[in-house]
Amino acid sequence: MKIRLDILRKKRGGEPYLQSVLFEYSDPKTTVAAALTEINADPECKDIEGKPIGKIKWECSCLQKKCGACAMVIGGRPSLACDSVLSSLGERVRIEPLRKFPVIEDLTVDRSAVFDRLRDMQVWLDGQAQNDETTTASAYEASRCLQCGCCLEVCPNFCVDDTFVGMAAAVPASRLIAQTDRKQSKELYDLYRKRVYEGCGKSLACRNICPAGIDIDGLLVSSNAAAVWKRKRKRG
Repeated sequence: MKIRLDILRKKRGGEPYLQSVLFEYSDPKTTVAAALTEINADPECKDIEGKPIGKIKWECSCLQKKCGACAMVIGGRPSLACDSVLSSLGERVRIEPLRKFPVIEDLTVDRSAVFDRLRDMQVWLDGQAQNDETTTASAYEASRCLQCGCCLEVCPNFCVDDTFVGMAAAVPASRLIAQTDRKQSKELYDLYRKRVYEGCGKSLACRNICPAGIDIDGLLVSSNAAAVWKRKRKRG
């Protein structure tokens, strides 16, 4: 089997350019991550014009859909390279870095804005967490967030320079909102209202984009109920 990979590349300080590679594979389960790894392992690999490809810069860690490091735009959709199977992408696919973040080199971007938002939302416990049947489901669901940034890529309201933190910070915050009482969470509630609720346009573009399949709708409803409408919503 063959697939043409159109990879948007950019060297440090240079302009972006498209480089196309004709990649052959036999295993129908081969992923974009596996293709990039194989291309980088072959120093003689050339593009469709016969030019040397060189090392393609991209990030990875677990390669098991656990860490979110390999997030990129594949075929116009933000996805994890380790979870994108070549055989499902047709005969030609465009691979780009995430567009909402500054590009460092090739498919590597600076996602420090994601972690800055986590700090801004103060997503850490200052007291005892409430663990019972009313909070366990929400806490577990929120804990599955990979911080990959795919939800931010499709969000029409998120910008790295804006106050709206996006779901990558709102989801971890929802875990604390579910597991702490109102008195303990007053500051978090205030931050949530200002930096999540007031900035979210409710387009729910993030609904079906999460690689982990997190129930973002449910977490938003629960957090809005507690932080905005002043009542807890039980989730089973």
